Amino acid sequence: MKFGIVILPGSNCDHDAMHVTSTLIGAQAEFLWHKDTDLKGADCVIIPGGFAYGDYLRAGALAKFAPIMEPIRRHAAGGGLVLGICNGFQVLTEVGLLPGALMRNQHLRFLGRDVFIRAEQTDTPFTSQLTAGQILRTPIAHGEGNYFAEAAVLDELEHNRQIVFRYCDDEGRLTAEANPNGSSRNIAGVCNRERNVVGMMPHPERCSEALLGNADGLGIFRSIAASLAHSPSL
Repeated sequence: MKFGIVILPGSNCDHDAMHVTSTLIGAQAEFLWHKDTDLKGADCVIIPGGFAYGDYLRAGALAKFAPIMEPIRRHAAGGGLVLGICNGFQVLTEVGLLPGALMRNQHLRFLGRDVFIRAEQTDTPFTSQLTAGQILRTPIAHGEGNYFAEAAVLDELEHNRQIVFRYCDDEGRLTAEANPNGSSRNIAGVCNRERNVVGMMPHPERCSEALLGNADGLGIFRSIAASLAHSPSL
């Protein structure tokens, strides 16, 4: 079981992801530089948060041209796991591995605070250790987290059960007040149709250790580890 943590110019959550996967989960993990052309045997690739290439043009727009993206595309096409967190989610939509786009927050302000999200699907490798409807307290830190897709795409996401997380209140209710950035249908995270690629705006790697006062995010990484442990290829 091996994690590959991508470092793009401007990434700032790569070491957080490394700490969680290697120290807390106890898996093998290695950094992947943006100019690398192979994944060094990674079973799960994590594209962390930050400001890739300074978020010039728009968040994630330049990252799709990084050499590391082509092996990530092949990895995903072959069923390999890919998790994009915050800026990583933005990158995954730019490279076409996930539908939709991340736009400026509804009120045009950068947001950095804790929010609540509800686990909508538990049949993905990223949520298998969660329970349906489980509420997680997770931090956000973004200026472009407003998930948008055309109504037909949103309906397809609903039909295919690709909406993995939604913003909610502390009792799990989907309200406008609980939606921090104006995301369509309170969407906080989605997966591809094959369910092996997930993008989410909140930061589970920042809330995975009781020492920090919140370990709600650890279940996502435990889910990945459990899925990889039961994979017939390992």
